[in-house]
Amino acid sequence: MKPHSFIPLPAAGRHEGTNPYGTLSPSVQRGRGVHVWLVFCLALCSLMIAPAHAERIQDLASIGGVRSNQLIGYGLVVGLDGSGDQTTQAPFTTQSLENMLQQFGITVPANARPQLKNAAAVIVTADLPPFAKPGQTIDVTVASIGNAKSLRGGQLLMTPLRGADGNVYAVAQGSVVIGGASAQGKSGSSVQVNITDSGRIPNGASVERSVASSFGKQGNLMLNLNTPDFTTAARIAQAVNQAYGAGTAAAVDGGTVSVRAPLDPSQKVAWLGAIQSLDVTPGSPPARVVVNSRTGTVVIGSDVRVSAAAVAHGSIQVTISEQPQVSQPAPFGNGQTAIVQNSSVQISESGAHMFRFGPGVSLDTIVRAVNQVGAAPSDLISILQALKQAGALHAELVVI
Repeated sequence: MKPHSFIPLPAAGRHEGTNPYGTLSPSVQRGRGVHVWLVFCLALCSLMIAPAHAERIQDLASIGGVRSNQLIGYGLVVGLDGSGDQTTQAPFTTQSLENMLQQFGITVPANARPQLKNAAAVIVTADLPPFAKPGQTIDVTVASIGNAKSLRGGQLLMTPLRGADGNVYAVAQGSVVIGGASAQGKSGSSVQVNITDSGRIPNGASVERSVASSFGKQGNLMLNLNTPDFTTAARIAQAVNQAYGAGTAAAVDGGTVSVRAPLDPSQKVAWLGAIQSLDVTPGSPPARVVVNSRTGTVVIGSDVRVSAAAVAHGSIQVTISEQPQVSQPAPFGNGQTAIVQNSSVQISESGAHMFRFGPGVSLDTIVRAVNQVGAAPSDLISILQALKQAGALHAELVVI
C-alpha cells in the first residue's frame, strides 16, 4: 500500500501568483476529460461570485391570480402511413373511430373487426395563458397512448380540450409536426432518431371560453416571488415605495409583497407595467451544494465555505488475472492432457490522497485541490458528503 500523499492547501484569500496549483500534474494531463469538467466548475464559480446585478421585478415575481391553466383532451390522429395503433392490442382506438362514424350517420356492423393501421389514439394537452380570449389560438402537444410507431404525417381530428372543472375551453385540430424519424428494414433492423410518437401543432387549438379573472376587481395586488427570499421581498417593497411613495408596498412574508394599486382598471395596467420594470438587486442565494449522483454533476454555490478539516480519499482496486497452463501427463501413464487455470488475485489502493482544508476555505480552493490530483466527479461527491457528515461543510447538501 502506498503512503498517503499530503497536499497542503493555500489559505483563503491567498494571492493567485503564489498558488502552488498553477502547474498541472501528470495525472491531470492524462485525465483531460476530468480536467475539462473541473475547469467548467471553476468557470461557473467565477460567474456565481460576480457582483450581484439588478434585475427587473417582472423577472423576480409574478402577479397573484395571473396564471395559466392546463387543458387536456382525448382524440384521434388519422392519415398515418401504416404506423398507427394495432387495434388487437389497443381496442379503444377502434371503439373511438366507431363512435365518431356514428355521429356522421355511419353504422359499423357488430360483427366487423376492422384492422386499422392509419389511426392512433392520442392525448392532447395545452396551456391556456392568462387573459386568453375566444378566437385566439394556442399551441398543443399530441402524444400517443397506444402502440403507434409514429405520428408523422398524421392529422388530428377535432378534439375538445377541457379544464380541471370539466368545461371545454379550446378545440384542437391540425397537422402534427414530428421532430424525430424512424426507419425499419425487412430483416427487422430499425433505426430511430428522437421521438416519433409525440409531436406538436403550432396554433393548433382555438380558444372557445375565457377564464374569469379577478385582476380588475381586487384592490391590492400580490407579487409572488419566484424564489422566496426575505431580503428580496424587502428590497422589492423598498423600490416600489421609493418610486411611488411610502406605504405603496409592504412585504407580507418572504414570498409575497402586497402593492396598493389604482382602482381604475386602465390605470392599474399601465401602473403595474411600470412597477414590473423597476430594477431590484435580489438577495444572495443560500449556500447550497447540489449533487446529481446519476450523472456525476456537482453544482456548488459561491458562498459555500469549509471549516478546518482533513480528508483522506483513495480507491481500492481488486485485480484478478487468469493464466491458463497446459498439464502434460507422464510419458507412460494413462493420464490425459488438461488445462489448469492459474489465478492471481491482487488488492491495491491507488490514488490515495489527503486534503487539509483551513478555516474559511472557498469553492475555488476545493476545486483546485481535487483538480491537482486528477480526481473524478464521483470523488468530489464523496468528499463533499464526508465533509457534510463531519460538520465541516457549511452549506445545504442536496442530492437529486
